Amino acid sequence: MSAGELHHLDYLNENELMEMDTFIHRIDSTEVIYQPRRKRAKLIGKYLMGDLLGEGSYGKVKEMLDSETLCRRAVKILKKKKLRRIPNGEANVKKEIQLLRRLQHKNVIQLVDVLYNEEKQKIYPQPSFLNYCVCGMQEMLDSVPEKRFPVFQAHGYFCQLIDGLEYLHSQGIVHKDIKPGNLLLTTDGALKISDLGVAEALHPFAEDDTCRTSQGSPAFQPPEIANGLDTFSGFKVDIWSAGVTLYNITTSLYPFEGDNIYKLFENIGKGDYTIPEDCGPLLSDLLRGMLEYDPAQRFSIQNIRQHNWVRKKHPPAEPPVPIPANAESRDPWRSMTVVPYLEDLHGYREEDDDEFYDGEDEIIYTQDFTVPGNTRPTPAPEMTGHDPRRALFGCVCF
Repeated sequence: MSAGELHHLDYLNENELMEMDTFIHRIDSTEVIYQPRRKRAKLIGKYLMGDLLGEGSYGKVKEMLDSETLCRRAVKILKKKKLRRIPNGEANVKKEIQLLRRLQHKNVIQLVDVLYNEEKQKIYPQPSFLNYCVCGMQEMLDSVPEKRFPVFQAHGYFCQLIDGLEYLHSQGIVHKDIKPGNLLLTTDGALKISDLGVAEALHPFAEDDTCRTSQGSPAFQPPEIANGLDTFSGFKVDIWSAGVTLYNITTSLYPFEGDNIYKLFENIGKGDYTIPEDCGPLLSDLLRGMLEYDPAQRFSIQNIRQHNWVRKKHPPAEPPVPIPANAESRDPWRSMTVVPYLEDLHGYREEDDDEFYDGEDEIIYTQDFTVPGNTRPTPAPEMTGHDPRRALFGCVCF
């Protein structure tokens, strides 16, 4: 463009500006209409997919609805391609599925079904349904400034943890990764031990609980692992991890810390730690027994059960930590996310319910949970009609 043409553009007259207005139309930001894409129903066998609940190193967890029993469930979705990039990824998932098939306890996640999609290289394991686990213990701790539970609340969760741990040990299973992040909670306060990906099933005819490998979280490992011993007592590893968990949920601290994993293991290997005075003599004594340096002297499950802190009734001296609102939707009730997909499936339309739909293909490893108070709910007679909105609200109780 020549200098003359540039000069001409710098001084457009009124008529030229009016002509430009015919192809440049300015609108106010309030006139911009943004309509997100509808959620589209997706059925995997008899299960209707819901929203994403969480995501970990092995895969995603989504909500599902059993179209036959109308139970609310959670499913872990795993891609085989992704598992192959994780050391022992596929082996750990297969081992976890095998272990979960054997287990049935109120404080342990249970598995009832596994679906495989060979065409898309997906796996859909589905656990049995007890109470619907709406939250993880770590999420609850992170939701409050204190980062801890009141003593009475921590006591209730800890007793359930010991119940579940005793059951696992009775089945010859060492969890190896007990920590708040692997403890799920229901709306009625029930605790479920989850994530058995690094667990070990002892040989049925093994003379003792000797283990040789450990893949648990570093901060929860005992001195014998930090010091690199070739063999160690598997059950006593779980006792130690449960002790670190109890320490953490009552004090918001960890008994051992380090700037990096090497320093952390060095500190754990020495076994030197302190217990805050606020814990009191009973809790301090229990923690010392569970965090005993010598595994042979460390408390057993029976020692823990008989301890006065465990047997004592702790009155609520402060308000309990509530289940926090959903991080994504900010829903304080953690309502069922399958409703919009049901509306799409049955042709019901409600503009306010439209949201983005995440259509990523994944492997599904399902874990079974139900809504509190409903083990195998049966639809009420009045809910058997064809009105989709009536069917929606007759399926589960919150």
